[in-house]
Order: sequence, then C-alpha cells, then structure tokens
Amino acid sequence: MSSKPRIFSAHSHTAPLCTRTHQIAALILVTATFFFTRLFDQSFPPSPCYLDRHLNLHVAKTNDAGHLLWPDRGYGSHLSLKIYVYDDNEIDGLKDLLYGRDGSISSNACLKGQWGSQVKIHRLLLESRFRTRKKEEADLFFVPAYVKCVRMLGGLNDKEINQTYVKVLSQMPYFRRSGGRDHIFVFPSGAGAHLFRSWSTYINRSIILTPEGDRTDKKDTSAFNTWKDIIVPGNVDDGMTKTGATVFQPLPLSKRKYLANYLGRAQKKVGRLKLIELAKQYPDKLECPELQFSGPNKLGRVEYFQHLGNSKFCLAPRGESSWTLRFYESFFVECVPVILSDQVELPFQNVIDYTEISIKWPSTSVGPELLDYLASIPDEVIEQIIGRGRQVRCLWVYAPDSEPCSTMRALMWELQRKVRQFHQSAETFWLHNGSVVNRNLVEFAKWKPPMPLP
Repeated sequence: MSSKPRIFSAHSHTAPLCTRTHQIAALILVTATFFFTRLFDQSFPPSPCYLDRHLNLHVAKTNDAGHLLWPDRGYGSHLSLKIYVYDDNEIDGLKDLLYGRDGSISSNACLKGQWGSQVKIHRLLLESRFRTRKKEEADLFFVPAYVKCVRMLGGLNDKEINQTYVKVLSQMPYFRRSGGRDHIFVFPSGAGAHLFRSWSTYINRSIILTPEGDRTDKKDTSAFNTWKDIIVPGNVDDGMTKTGATVFQPLPLSKRKYLANYLGRAQKKVGRLKLIELAKQYPDKLECPELQFSGPNKLGRVEYFQHLGNSKFCLAPRGESSWTLRFYESFFVECVPVILSDQVELPFQNVIDYTEISIKWPSTSVGPELLDYLASIPDEVIEQIIGRGRQVRCLWVYAPDSEPCSTMRALMWELQRKVRQFHQSAETFWLHNGSVVNRNLVEFAKWKPPMPLP
C-alpha cells in the first residue's frame, strides 16, 4: 500500500460555473420555501409536543380539553382503583367516632367550618365510581371519622377518642393484614393525627389525609410523612366555591382599598402580632382587624369575604399550626396569597407550580420591607398571578371525582400512587401455597376480632 495520504473529494469532475441565471433561480427557490413554510404554520395547529413544551411554563399541565394532567410516572395512564368504605354499623365503636358517645352529633353540624372536609370526603367516597362493596377486591380501605368535630362539640374527650380508635382498629382483619398500610384516615385540622394520641403506635404506616404538614411547634414529632400521606385543601365556604354566582364577586384591582390584609386572630403568635403592629404603622396599606366571633363587631360571612377581597394581596401567616384556610380562600376572592409560614406543606405539588400562583415570604422578615416589595409589583403582573390561580382553584373544591378538576379527582390520582400489589406487616406470614396466616398459622379468612394490635 502507498504511504501517501489519500485525498477525498465530493466530486471527481469539475463543477460548472455559477451563472447569473442560477443565482436568480436560487433566490426564487428560497423565497418560495419561506412563503409556503409560513402558510403551513398558519394553516395547521401546533403539534402536541410543541404544546406540552410551552404548557410546562404555566402553572400546571393540561390536555387539549383543559383538564389537568397527572404525570404518568408512578400514577398510571388512567384512574383504576377500588376503595372500600367501612360502614358505621359494621364495626363496634365507629359510630362513636362519627356522632359522639350518645349519637347526638349530626354530620350536617360537622359539615360546616374549615374542618368540613372530613364529612365531604366521606360522603363523596360513598358516591364515588371507585367505591367497592367487596373487601376482597379493594385496593384501599377508608375509615370514616369526624373526631375533630365530635371533640369540639363535646361528643368525645381525648381519652375516649384514643380508646375508641384502638377498639375500632382491633376489629379490622384487613388492617391487621397490612399493618394499616392500605387504610386511609382523615384528620382535617391543624392538630393532624395527634387527635388520636396513639397514632404513632397504631396508624404510623397508614395513609393520612390532612391539610397540616407540620406540628413540631407543640409536638416532638410531626404526624405527616411526605412519602405516604397526602395534603388536602382546607374546606372553603361552599358559597364561594359553587358554580355560578357566589356570595362575593371579586373587585377590579383599581377599586381595592388596601395593598394587603390579614384577617384573623392574633393567638399570641409572633408573626401575627407583627402584622397587627405593622398595620398600625401603615393603616392605609395594610388592613389587619382583630376578628371577633361574637358580639356587635363580629364579621358576618359575606362581610368577611368583602374585607378579604378588598386588597391586592392576602397575607397567610402561621397560627396554631403551619396551614391556614386564608391561603385557599384567597383564590376565590382573587387576591394574591402571600405565605408567611415557613414549614407549610401544599397540596398536589406534582402538578402545581406554586411559584406561579402565590408568594412565599420569610416569616422572619415581616416588616416595612414586605409592604415595599408588594407595592413594587405592577398591577398587570398581579393580574397574571390571579389569572393563573383561577386556572387551578377548582382543585380546592370538594366536588365528585367525576368532575375533571376537583379535590376528589386529584385525591384519586394521589391515592392510586399508594396502591400496593402485595400486603404485609410484622404480624402477617405466608406459606408455600400462597395462603396468608397469622403468628398462630391461622389463615386470613379465619381471623376473628378483636385482634391484638402491635
């Protein structure tokens, strides 16, 4: 072989000279290509890939029908789960957790207020297309209880709540089989699962639905676990979430009297007390009245929302716990929520970008600098934030899971991610033939309550 380097060329023949005719033809070709490309771009809609790429820039991903999309990874391509709802007559003690020791507390009484989600979730699951009446085919089990309401209305005290929960759980073979991993409990207040004092012993592996993600200010440990539990929205007044005319219609920004407001009690909380003092210094910018729950100065339902909607920004500081109902209410009066609660956990973070619909400000920096910052935001930007919030506030509405956008629809997606094919616990064993047995080698079908709990 020759040691000389080989020279490669695209063509072995001599290329013809480029004449003026060639140049004119090339120019015509380029012009025609540009014209037809623009024509086709305007004639056909963008491809789904183009749409998805740009929807990622918005508050949440949606499909062509405008329905929110849950990511396929970990959720599945469609909803397919079965939930068994325990009946209050099938387990001794369950009625006490629902209606009190003497049965005098009605579910309608518990439906009102920010803890009404405990009743709404129960009722909506009873009507859900994902409900099954066969325990053997259920993916998950829902344990209904209105203990926050029952406790507030004197139906049970803390000791009775604890004893009754233990009694109820000891009668559930399926709870025993999985160690509670496939059982769902609702604790709709700031106390979270701590309403059941022995929660860490008995339901520490169960799925807890709660608006509260942090309770470490009063307890050594938080009952919320980011991997197994689900944050749900607070219960906003039905008069604001219903379809059609609501009890309050949002005002144009130009007609709002205040820059910001905080409507709530001080409760001797540092953050709230700072806001009250700040309002005294800047009364024309910040409205911060002390809410009265009785007497002549009590704010009525409509008046409350009128005050809340008379500002561009609604401040949501930490109170007894990290979550606050004002955060959710602000979306319906259409003011921008400003979170002043560092440990807050927010619902459905897998589909919502909260930086697009709210502001989170350090609770340690509540002062004139906060008002200066809020005043620097142009009205057109505020309108954009409010508009994006308008797109997703349907997720704060406790409507049937048949609705394309509702709390229950979102909850079904989140629960589907919790479904397990296999169930085990420290007290569950299995044999070569696939039969599940207890520590005494008794088959699961023959387990009789009451059963010992760990």
